[in-house]
Amino acid sequence: MANYGGERGPDWQQAFLREHQLGAAYLEAAQQWFAPLAARLAAHQKSAARPVLYGLNGSQGSGKTTLVDYLRQSLERDHGLRCAALSLDDFYLTRAARRTLADTVHPLFATRGVPGTHDNALMLRTLRRALSPEAGELAIPRFDKARDDRCPQADWERVELPLDVVLLEGWCLGVEAQPAESLARPENALERDEDAAGIWRKHVNAVLARDFPPVYRLVDQWIMLKAPSFDCVLRWRREQEDKLRQRLGPGALEKTMDAAAVARFVQYYQRLTEVALATLPSRVDYLYVLDEQRQVLREGH
Repeated sequence: MANYGGERGPDWQQAFLREHQLGAAYLEAAQQWFAPLAARLAAHQKSAARPVLYGLNGSQGSGKTTLVDYLRQSLERDHGLRCAALSLDDFYLTRAARRTLADTVHPLFATRGVPGTHDNALMLRTLRRALSPEAGELAIPRFDKARDDRCPQADWERVELPLDVVLLEGWCLGVEAQPAESLARPENALERDEDAAGIWRKHVNAVLARDFPPVYRLVDQWIMLKAPSFDCVLRWRREQEDKLRQRLGPGALEKTMDAAAVARFVQYYQRLTEVALATLPSRVDYLYVLDEQRQVLREGH
């Protein structure tokens, strides 16, 4: 069982860089932008005197998973708080459940990603349990992307309760449903050619309106890593695949996406990413505006 809130001190930062295969430049930027954020989050929790939930929105490739781990470790090591980090990705429906959704609603739901492909009931139960002030144990679901399926419960992470801080990150967290008239026009070729009747995007929107607000109401404060544009998100996703291909070496082509596959894949995410970029910056508590190299240009509160 994980026991968060380990040893304090600066040594964790070097271990963090090694774990994430990052250079010293990340740490320099983190000291400027994210160490002060961790201090503010810690102060807010101590003022609240109860377990708190921070939600982080960031597009694909923005660095949100890395930031959440940095914040978790800083809150633990530098501020002595007990933390857990969760990802929207870990609450995907099982492969079988998505297959059923694809058969009964729309074939595009076979691919994980958009609202409708998550187990929101499991997410809500897990978050409510994580925010309980009572002693006990929290089981955090894990999703195996290589298998495209949820891990067996025996492989879920166990965390001791109570916690002080829960961090939840996700690409569409905080995004609200669109007006019905906004769904009429296809966002891209995927929607035009494979969702001509709008069934897929209407169902996504309905789930976003019905199942995500109960999660949002649990969030104390919001953080956003704002990409420059959706075109930049596409470029970042291509870079991720290139790096993965280099790391895997021979035979990598079978396990990675080429440029055309990446271009199609990100179209699943385009509509809600565009909504996030347009609507969230004015609503979040902590905004970090990124350049095309993922460097923070400025912050807003």
